[in-house]
Amino acid sequence: QVQLVESGGGLVQPGGSLRLSCEASGSSGSFNVMAWYRQAPGKERELVAKIGTGGSTNVIATIKGRFAISRDNAKNTVYLQMNSLKPEDTAVYYCYGLNFGSPEVWGQGTLVTVSS
Repeated sequence: QVQLVESGGGLVQPGGSLRLSCEASGSSGSFNVMAWYRQAPGKERELVAKIGTGGSTNVIATIKGRFAISRDNAKNTVYLQMNSLKPEDTAVYYCYGLNFGSPEVWGQGTLVTVSS
């Protein structure tokens, strides 16, 4: 069974940076699509950024220019580099993986807190 394990969350001051990592275990190949979602307190989960096997990416407008998603297919790992963090970026960040025709896979989430 494939599992996604996130790491890299924590407390950071406004304007700071964090790098989230998500490694897929139990998989012999790469997901067609990997993505990062986030859920802030009292809000619905939202897509932050996604990336295909070939490296094509989509990001939401509110993080464009500040966050970057990347992946290492050989390591079955996806990253989210977060710069110029703002208090409104505070949320639990979830890793997501999808192989077409198979069930979605979610990580357990990692908390990012942006506060002074």
